[in-house]
Amino acid sequence: MSENKSQITISDSDGVRVVNFEDRKILEELSISRIGEELSELVSEVKEIKLLLSFQNVEHLSSAALGMLISLNKQVGQQKGQLKLSDISPQIYEVFKITRLNKLFTIHGTQQEALGAF
Repeated sequence: MSENKSQITISDSDGVRVVNFEDRKILEELSISRIGEELSELVSEVKEIKLLLSFQNVEHLSSAALGMLISLNKQVGQQKGQLKLSDISPQIYEVFKITRLNKLFTIHGTQQEALGAF
């Protein structure tokens, strides 16, 4: 793994910043920290950001990654922005349900559905 390679790709769709994760497994503290920093920077750059995190490529997520998402959600709220999640696999969604994070986050089945909901 190269040190400076971003683990997310960011695109723009009608004013919504769409983030795709490059790694299938978001488990390591260092990469979670790096992703958190990149997302935090993105949120602080754009007031009232509309942010969509697509988990299309992700198969595994650690509890530390969930913590990073909770912090990001709080930051987006403070900036009066909106955060939506999409394309979460059934096994990861199960973790969201068990931890009740499915109540905290707005989760859509597909990226298109989520984009239409902003």
